[in-house]
Amino acid sequence: MAYALILIPLGIGYLLDVIFGDPRALPHPIRVFGHCIAFGEKKLNSGASKTVKGMALTLVLVGGTLFVFRTIETLLLPYPIAYYSFASVAVFYALANKSLITEGKAVFKALEKGLSEGRNRLSWIVGRETKQLNPQQIRIAVFETMSENLSDGVVAPLFYYALFGVSGAMAYKMINTLDSMIGYKNERYLHFGKFAARLDDVANYIPARITAFIMLVVTGKLHKIPFVLKYGKQHSSPNAGYPEAALAAILNCRFGGPNYYHGKQVDKPYIGTHDRHIAQHEITTVARINHKVTFVTVTLISIFYFFVL
Repeated sequence: MAYALILIPLGIGYLLDVIFGDPRALPHPIRVFGHCIAFGEKKLNSGASKTVKGMALTLVLVGGTLFVFRTIETLLLPYPIAYYSFASVAVFYALANKSLITEGKAVFKALEKGLSEGRNRLSWIVGRETKQLNPQQIRIAVFETMSENLSDGVVAPLFYYALFGVSGAMAYKMINTLDSMIGYKNERYLHFGKFAARLDDVANYIPARITAFIMLVVTGKLHKIPFVLKYGKQHSSPNAGYPEAALAAILNCRFGGPNYYHGKQVDKPYIGTHDRHIAQHEITTVARINHKVTFVTVTLISIFYFFVL
């Protein structure tokens, strides 16, 4: 049965993520992706035609990822045990829900020990400067990251897995890794990473909005759709604002505002208007939302393949 090729690895990979989270002690394809990107950037990001070179690197790496994983899938199909093992581990590697929650809770736990500990731990998971942040700003930063990466690290890879299998999920992870490494609007990457950043925007357009919608569904906040539509588009990113706006609506709080990146202040628009205090215990609420969204996404894919296809 064709649907089993998608659903069995989906279920096993999801359960592995729930139990183990990011397997840091094991070889991880994202590390390989990172080494390939770093090598290509070092060789190509100089001289003239940086935009063209960056586009070429992006296309080669994304296309290569598709080709390699599709080839492995095809070669393993005649061997069910090998195929299901490979595909299940690939789904496991593609998901980042438990790790995202673990890192968010670690920041809150560190903040209980002291402000400097909270700032330091937050610096592990965000790009903004953390040395001047107060406790409220640290908690907001965690929630912004958890909502944005709920799309990037969970719903989006599952979306592309549902459409294209393991190769689709891994190609998406390559796109996302490219954006996280070279998609910055600074002097070094402005031109070289331009295509990678735009490709990431395109790849995340639908998943980000699906993520925001499911977040509202699992919390019974569908009446907040106008809020999400209003504030989601005000974010500097065409996608990140939607899951962030969904979480701000659910928690009835305010995200966004100015932050420092690489020594420069970036004035980001506010998402929401209720500038209330974020309590320590609310990390538990956000963690539950992430778990529910992941479960619902897996369930919807399963229903679609089992009953529709």
